Amino acid sequence: MSQSSNRSVLLGAAFLMATSAIGPGFLTQTATFTQTLLASFGFVILLSILLDIGAQLNIWRIIAVSEQRAQDIANKVLPGAGYLLALLIVMGGLAFNIGNVGGAGLGLNILTGLSPETGAIISGLIAIGIFLFREAGKVMDRFAQIMGFIMIALTVYVAFKASPPLGEAALRTFVPLELDAIAIVTLVGGTVGGYITFAGAHRLLDAGIKGKAALPEVSKSSISAILIASVMRVVLFLAVLGVVSQGVALDPKNPASTPFEYVAGNIGLLIFGVVIWAASITSVIGAAYTSVSFITGFSPAIARHRNWWVIGFIAVSTAVLATVGRPAQILVLVGTLNGLILPISLGLILLAAYKTNIVGDYKHPLWMTVAGLIVVVLMAVLSGITLVKYFGALMG
Repeated sequence: MSQSSNRSVLLGAAFLMATSAIGPGFLTQTATFTQTLLASFGFVILLSILLDIGAQLNIWRIIAVSEQRAQDIANKVLPGAGYLLALLIVMGGLAFNIGNVGGAGLGLNILTGLSPETGAIISGLIAIGIFLFREAGKVMDRFAQIMGFIMIALTVYVAFKASPPLGEAALRTFVPLELDAIAIVTLVGGTVGGYITFAGAHRLLDAGIKGKAALPEVSKSSISAILIASVMRVVLFLAVLGVVSQGVALDPKNPASTPFEYVAGNIGLLIFGVVIWAASITSVIGAAYTSVSFITGFSPAIARHRNWWVIGFIAVSTAVLATVGRPAQILVLVGTLNGLILPISLGLILLAAYKTNIVGDYKHPLWMTVAGLIVVVLMAVLSGITLVKYFGALMG
């Protein structure tokens, strides 16, 4: 592989992971938590970025050095664990994809006036179109990069117009007035939970970027992915903070749209339509591609017809959204479970780092193991607290 195409794949993998994370849920959660925590939400974002990097560096490096997908690694660590991980990832990916397709439908509804269901079907067909190309991987990489740049650029414009209190935001990022465990779990789960952290790692594996020699590039790509997603998170946080600190209440039906509409009226709403469509369509592609990558190793037939399985995955998500709609409670529960998948998957990966039958003579840096263990313990405890609160509210 030439140096320029190598660089293109590394950047594509980073954007695939980042845009998989930036979906309609990402936009809604960021807006909602900003309204609740105000400038102190900056601290939650900072903490989640550190936890995200701790998780992702470990996962991407061990997948690259072992030259195996996460489910195959998990099965070698603990027989059957890979099948459980694949089941959790595919179920979570499908549930999220229903929400992602719904977000894309909403984006086209804002932009064109088409019904959200019709918009969802058109968006599903566009996503399917990418996997009809012979070089679907390259098309997917480039599409994720273009959509990522568009989303970030448009949101930067809105944040600038919203005039957020930058001094207060900077101070509270390091000295918060309040903390929220649910916000931390949701942010980390929404950035590296479930299928998301594996999107870029499996893409690099498919493109042949693997082995000990590739580790410096893999590490750089993994951190770039977190930073791309985090730039979008920070910019949206500042845009929302700018309007809520002026006393503007967010629209409860679509909280993330409020700063766009407030600073630029109808034009702002159209900008939001583009942002939520770009965020949603890239998440549809990332969730489908990654979920299917978790079952390809189980059957040569699936591996041979992989693109058709991805197309089927998108078609099912679109059909469920168009007929049943978005099962809101399921999406909330799956969002929390996504955070719970992380300590399981990361825990298995950390065990794999010390098994010579998986990583050979590779020596995993101790500081990375420690950082990974901190993420495992923190996310397991915080996810447990969140699930208890969730089920308590459900019963109450």
